[in-house]
Amino acid sequence: MSFSASGNVNGHRHPHDASWGSAGQNAYTKSNIGAKLDGYFDKKELPMYKDKPYNYASSRRKPWYQKWRFTFAVILSLLGLLYWVGLFSPPTKATARVKETSKSTWSWMNKPGAAKVDWDGRREKVKEAFMRSWDGYEKYAWGYDQYAPLSKRGSQMTPGGMGWIIVDALDTLMIMNLTSRLSHAREWMSTTLNYDQDQEVNTFETTIRMLGGLLSAHYLSTTFPDMAPLADDDQGAPGEDLYLEKATDLADRLLGAFESDSGVPFASVNLKTLKGIPSHADNGASSTAEATSLQLEFKYLAMLTGEKDYWSKVERVMQIVDDNGMEDGLLPIFIYAHDGTFKGANIRLGSRGDSYYEYLIKQYLQTSNEEPTYLDMWNQALAGVRKHLITYSKKSHFTIIAERPNGLEASLQPKMDHLVCFMPGTIALAAIGGKTVAEAKKAGKWGKKEQADLDLAIELTKTCWGMYKTTATGLAPEITYFEVDNPPKSEADGPFRSAELVPGASAEWKDDFVIKSQDAHNLQRPETVETLFYMWRITGDDMYREWGWEMFNSFVNYTRLEGDAGFTSLSSVLEVPPPTRDNMESFWLAETLKYFYLLFSPTDFLPLDTIVLNTEAHIFPRFKLIRGLKTGWERKPRDKDGKVASERKPHEGKEKVSESKASRVEKGKDAKETKDAEEKGKEKEKEKEKEKGVL
Repeated sequence: MSFSASGNVNGHRHPHDASWGSAGQNAYTKSNIGAKLDGYFDKKELPMYKDKPYNYASSRRKPWYQKWRFTFAVILSLLGLLYWVGLFSPPTKATARVKETSKSTWSWMNKPGAAKVDWDGRREKVKEAFMRSWDGYEKYAWGYDQYAPLSKRGSQMTPGGMGWIIVDALDTLMIMNLTSRLSHAREWMSTTLNYDQDQEVNTFETTIRMLGGLLSAHYLSTTFPDMAPLADDDQGAPGEDLYLEKATDLADRLLGAFESDSGVPFASVNLKTLKGIPSHADNGASSTAEATSLQLEFKYLAMLTGEKDYWSKVERVMQIVDDNGMEDGLLPIFIYAHDGTFKGANIRLGSRGDSYYEYLIKQYLQTSNEEPTYLDMWNQALAGVRKHLITYSKKSHFTIIAERPNGLEASLQPKMDHLVCFMPGTIALAAIGGKTVAEAKKAGKWGKKEQADLDLAIELTKTCWGMYKTTATGLAPEITYFEVDNPPKSEADGPFRSAELVPGASAEWKDDFVIKSQDAHNLQRPETVETLFYMWRITGDDMYREWGWEMFNSFVNYTRLEGDAGFTSLSSVLEVPPPTRDNMESFWLAETLKYFYLLFSPTDFLPLDTIVLNTEAHIFPRFKLIRGLKTGWERKPRDKDGKVASERKPHEGKEKVSESKASRVEKGKDAKETKDAEEKGKEKEKEKEKEKGVL
């Protein structure tokens, strides 16, 4: 294996849990949201990182009223100082202009420390940002699939619309308890949404966003009926099964994508003709991540409906992929639907590769650890990542998941899509299945492997956070490259400890991060805050919440638009003020703001060991294998390199060896007997010759 760098440096209802009561108000309040967002930064205080604020006073000191003379003198002195520096004088034009235009991400951090961080208050700020985004969409582009907040208009992806933004945001509306807005969304769905359209749609995106959104809404509305409660989805009401009915209709249409010769789904499907359509690029190959990130959705639907076809279609894909026997569980990013073989050798955990690895461990967790096949596949793949893809930046030793564009034996490319930042949180989740570290240790389920995996997750999280800290806006670019040694270091060369992310524009650690102008855009992606959510829930370290709050401030400072249109994505994170794009992705509502909200929520709000989130952050329950559902296949045996071993049966090989050995023994015996007979014959001839001589 070469480790050199390349030349070019991605329904049953249950009692309501009381914890939902703190999710927020039901009122559909639109007024003053912008003013609240405009002003709340001026009220922030320094977060308390330790058990005491910086201005904490010892309880043994005398109260202030016992030393009033000293206090009075201090106040007089302070007032005199403030007058001297001109605080009570009218501001100059320059000073006023700074106050009007300043949006410093760090200004709130310069306030006096608070005795306790108000996480509920911070969660409410996220909710306000969501309402601002939703209300802008509702006002200017309601019912449209795409929203351009700068031009204040919408557009459709299909003739009648897919409900792309509305359906994708349903469960966020629910967990934030935004009842009136949810009611409006359901009204639109029941009267307008119709998937019977003669239109080609992407199989993967439609599954994770639309099918996933509908199934998540069904789960939350039936399991937590007091969350954003609506009368028309109550048990026995006419609209009780709206989400499930829409999900089943859509899923039946998507099944046409699986009608390939191999069973690997086509990249697209026509919703009316139910015909699968090969990709219009990449020689017709499907994306590996897209073909293998449909399983959580269809398996959950199979459990709900009892329709095994949903299960078998997506499970067959996993078997075909695994039967290719790729080395160390690392897959090329394209696969042909017609024969189930891979195209090319490009291996990466960014675009087109990412969620394959995510869904391995999540399939195992979804069915309550009853399908160990997927845990085995995850463990093999993670070991492969450590062996082939992990490297370190040159000076500061940040841990990187690099790419192998030309296969495992070719050079390594030190590049990370922001998409790769899902991986640290997923590694931590996989280590102990969603339990906390403290719980795992108490249960005796914490060992060297778990600690090693968590250590890797911690370092990778730090790298992803560095992508934010290294830019002028405090927001990450779409793609980051890294300065590495030549040849690059591998995990076997370690361990390495990364540098601290000290502040300062000229901080040395920033030299290891390379951001190209064409990669500097920001689409408000969720992967890093997703990881922060998992890391906080699993480790209990509030540092990850503080990082998330800092990140949220940056989003509000630089992606929030003036007026009531909401938020937008950016063309460059390297400039202040940053140039904006005229686009709000649906995952800003479905994922990014949802993960912020969960990050600032209590730990008993949707406990990790009871749910699994799909790759669009839609919330599904964990369940047992019932109704005859099971893993209907077994992995082929692997050799030491993780490749599929010989197809011959082991006992057949042993029999052949035994027969061959017996044959050799018999031949040896025959040869010895022949030789002995020849020797005896010669001796008899000599005796006869002697007898003749005597005569």
